[in-house]
Amino acid sequence: MKRLLWPVVVLLLLLVVNLVFTQNFFSIQMRDGHLYGSLIDILRFGAPLILVSLGMTLVIATGGIDLSVGSVVAIAGALACLQISEDASLFTAVALALALSVLLGAWNGVLVAVVGIQPIIATLILMVAGRGLAQLITDGQIITVNSASYKVIGGGYWLTVPFSIILVLVVLAITAFLTRRLALGLLIESVGGNAEASRLAGIRSRGIIIMVYAFAALCAGVAGLMISSNVSSADGNNAGLWIELDAILAVVIGGTSLSGGRFSLGGTVLGALIIQTLTTTIYSIGVPPETTLLFKALVVTAVCLIQSASFRAKVFGRRGRAAPPSPAAPEEKVRVTA
Repeated sequence: MKRLLWPVVVLLLLLVVNLVFTQNFFSIQMRDGHLYGSLIDILRFGAPLILVSLGMTLVIATGGIDLSVGSVVAIAGALACLQISEDASLFTAVALALALSVLLGAWNGVLVAVVGIQPIIATLILMVAGRGLAQLITDGQIITVNSASYKVIGGGYWLTVPFSIILVLVVLAITAFLTRRLALGLLIESVGGNAEASRLAGIRSRGIIIMVYAFAALCAGVAGLMISSNVSSADGNNAGLWIELDAILAVVIGGTSLSGGRFSLGGTVLGALIIQTLTTTIYSIGVPPETTLLFKALVVTAVCLIQSASFRAKVFGRRGRAAPPSPAAPEEKVRVTA
């Protein structure tokens, strides 16, 4: 819980800043049986990032990285919208999109675990090729769909709450159960801590690595369905653009080390909410559009520095007086007898 302190503090500060610039920022209203409000919007628009960040957390916990999740977001949305535009059923469209996403993620895992390519290179291949694949699926056009059932995934409501939030909670609960209630989380951390030692201990590290990359792609696929259904269209070029960088930032802000090992799902969710709230804050305080990315980078850098224990020790820590050296023990003379 201690490492979650600073993400919570930063999130609360951002919310207070929004309250200063936006009246009734914390108010939540019920209209036509649906909940509305700025806080609801942050959760709803941040849902795809939370999903992608959850998958990224497990990948980073194994000592890897996945730069292709943004392309998988575009591919899943493009394929689902293409199927719906051709009068396919919702189940068929969603199943094909998610199946292709898992297949692409497993391909990343095979390149990393079996072939031995560095994760950043292996996933960079799909990051570039995936955008091309998404544009091939859409034929370079924006596919527009008109499906009320598909609209529910990203823009619908269930039990007065946006369905995307409920979907995120379900995925989070399943992920937390599998990694914290079962031994899977410990196996993932052991692979990230020392893959060779875990292999010698009998852990099938290759299978675990393939699994986490497939899971990350599955989360990205669901996020792609959310994004495309929310706007009722698929854009193979811009959908999910740079979401992989925001996901990596969310994982780091949440306290998970990029070197692998221990991870925090709760910290990742907080990190994703911080990034989404920061985006809302930028619009609230009227930051000029041409400086938005620079402002965002500066704030994220400040958050990471505040979280760093060594940085806080250097800037805010007190230099204690060095303890006097203990008296050296007298040297013992050793007699050497022939």
